[in-house]
Amino acid sequence: MALTLALVAAGCAQTPQPSATAAADTVQVRVIGFNDLHGNLESANLTVQVADPSQPGAALRVAVGGADAMAGLVRSLRQSAAHSLVVSSGDLIGATPLVSALFRHESTIEAANLMGVSVATAGNHEFDAGSAELLRILKGGCAEQRSDDPVRSCALGPYRGASFPMVSANVRRSSGGTLLPPYWVMQAGPVKVGVIGAVTKVTPQLVVPSGVEGLQFIDEAQAINEAARALQAQGVQALVVTLHEGAEIGSPGKPADWNDTSCPGLRGDAVDIIKRITPAVDLILTAHTHQGYNCLVDGRPVMQAVAYGRGLSVADLHINTRTGDVDRAKTVARNLPVFNARTDAQHREKILASEQPAYRQALQAARPDPEVAALVQRYAQAAAPQAQRVVGRIARTLDRRGMGDSPAGRLVAQAQWEATRSPAQGGSHFALMNPGGIRTDLVCRGTPPCEVTYGDLFSMQPFGNSLVVMSLTGAEIRELLEQQQRGGADSPLMSPSEGLSYRWVRKAPAGQRARDIRIQGQPLNDSATYRVTVNSFMAEGGDGYTVLQRGRQRLGGAQDLDAMLAQLRQGVADAGPARITVVD
Repeated sequence: MALTLALVAAGCAQTPQPSATAAADTVQVRVIGFNDLHGNLESANLTVQVADPSQPGAALRVAVGGADAMAGLVRSLRQSAAHSLVVSSGDLIGATPLVSALFRHESTIEAANLMGVSVATAGNHEFDAGSAELLRILKGGCAEQRSDDPVRSCALGPYRGASFPMVSANVRRSSGGTLLPPYWVMQAGPVKVGVIGAVTKVTPQLVVPSGVEGLQFIDEAQAINEAARALQAQGVQALVVTLHEGAEIGSPGKPADWNDTSCPGLRGDAVDIIKRITPAVDLILTAHTHQGYNCLVDGRPVMQAVAYGRGLSVADLHINTRTGDVDRAKTVARNLPVFNARTDAQHREKILASEQPAYRQALQAARPDPEVAALVQRYAQAAAPQAQRVVGRIARTLDRRGMGDSPAGRLVAQAQWEATRSPAQGGSHFALMNPGGIRTDLVCRGTPPCEVTYGDLFSMQPFGNSLVVMSLTGAEIRELLEQQQRGGADSPLMSPSEGLSYRWVRKAPAGQRARDIRIQGQPLNDSATYRVTVNSFMAEGGDGYTVLQRGRQRLGGAQDLDAMLAQLRQGVADAGPARITVVD
């Protein structure tokens, strides 16, 4: 199928109306989607960048977010539609702030229940703690508790699980069948709407492999098309896909506006999948890349609303009551910001003035949901003693960005090496930290040296990985370093601790980019054996570092967070100099 982009979204000039006013032969169904919430129940300092309606080419950075504000906007949008459904496109949980992670994400599921989520799809982060824990999260019940584990289940009372189904057509059990239902069907008056889920097929590279043992993540489009045929055989013609894979628009580092329907520079792994999804599908809600876009691809909207609850994707579908088909010429699709109490009044008014009447009214009428606000407050108060505990000081802000090793990455790697360098703890020569395992910067607030809280560290490293020391030959270390940047020359590198340095030649042929590798100050010896520290996710081949699966003489160590706490107890922490020299 050829990929075509229309310059104007379908039906963009039309004003969506509740189905009560629609023609008698059609039913309007409002689809409200969000993606990659990652347990961001509190608004913190979340913002979204949108086009400034009053100044062409300019942008507004708008304060948004918070589960209570998000639930309020969902409620407002549903009140102005006779039929509606709310869809989470994955990563509802996993890689979260403390208010979710400290409670095994039960707080986030409970908030989603109150928000009225109709159906969710699994993202890769839903599998962070393994498929068994995912099924518990959905079903309910208390998890087993270690006495020394600060992470608690059923902290505020019985946990009853999700009140909505989670679907994924492409996660199959090796023994047969799917782990989760492949789809969900909604009855909207005389018509039906089917929602098909799929998660990125590279999920086994993004989570601890043992947690998805016995599962197969098959091609996304293949699974979606099979589910679509099954639904059509049941008479369901209105089809929505919620796909936890994504795309980008704009230029690298400068994404285009999330309602720019020309979708400049559309690219990414989701594009090929979308090209192969059956034309029977009417709407595709995507995720994973944390981008905002509203594209018309082969005649159907493809949407994503950034991440962390900062926005909602809304699509009004008009369904023929006789055929059950969506009249795509009447579809209206928009990404909307989740205004909150911190939203600047002028920003709010500018956006409202430029919005279509029905969506403007919903934005104006939205109020924070008090029940969700109370729930979040209860969990935040329960987390506060642990979150606010001061555990050390840092010399400056340590961010997680950089062409080579990042300051935050070097600090984490150094802490892990310090925890495993003694012979009794593994005799490590150096440690490596994967960039995806560092979820936030370590921010210095005020005049340095700045205090760091347990909550700061937990937000930066929320996965609870343990340390693993293993033996690799010099040749294997060289091969490991060459496994970096599979996603392109601009993707970040692993951060090394003291003990490893090298030069990275970006434009060199693959397999020849790591040069002048030195360990403990000496040139790498391909035939020598070295001891290397990584986290347990990496040790199992996570993030595609398959060389680490060959590691020998493995020795388990402390939790990654405990290593960082020990490092901070040594004094004011800093990252030290860069250990990778990046050249073209």
